[in-house]
Amino acid sequence: MAKKSMIEREKKRLKFVTKFKQKRYDLKKQIKKAEFLEEKLSLYAKLQKLPRNSSAVRLHNRCLISGRPKGYYRDFGLSRHVLREFGHNCLLPGLTKSSW
Repeated sequence: MAKKSMIEREKKRLKFVTKFKQKRYDLKKQIKKAEFLEEKLSLYAKLQKLPRNSSAVRLHNRCLISGRPKGYYRDFGLSRHVLREFGHNCLLPGLTKSSW
């Protein structure tokens, strides 16, 4: 189980990303269209003044059950430990544990 503080921090980051997504997109679009260096520098300064956690790059995938950040399977949204347990208990349709 991941620490509650880390899970809450990720939720907070997700909220910031959704809140500032359009503003970041507009600023980046203006930077691409800008012709003069001074104009680009001023737009970059505006972009840097936005909260650091509003960048989508800072988000991290976490398991929906345990909150574990590593060993994450995108298809299921689960970590490898939880995926294995759910597979054993037949809780994931279409998933079979291979044995030979």
